[in-house]
Amino acid sequence: MARIRNVFEIIELYGHDENFEPHVSEEFTPTAAPAGSRQKIDVLAERIQRGMPLWHPEDTTDTADLIAAGNTA
Repeated sequence: MARIRNVFEIIELYGHDENFEPHVSEEFTPTAAPAGSRQKIDVLAERIQRGMPLWHPEDTTDTADLIAAGNTA
């Protein structure tokens, strides 16, 4: 049986994600992209596609840049 690469494939196979174990490798690195930014969303999408955990414990949680950008009335 082929290795399940991501959570979408296991849901397709079993109808749920209870059996999914994210894969952690050297490629699973933290990101400095601000929380909620397009860059962070892209990193999260790539992680999920590659079967990695969604959140890295060292990801930045800074939202200051987003708050400042949102106040440019």
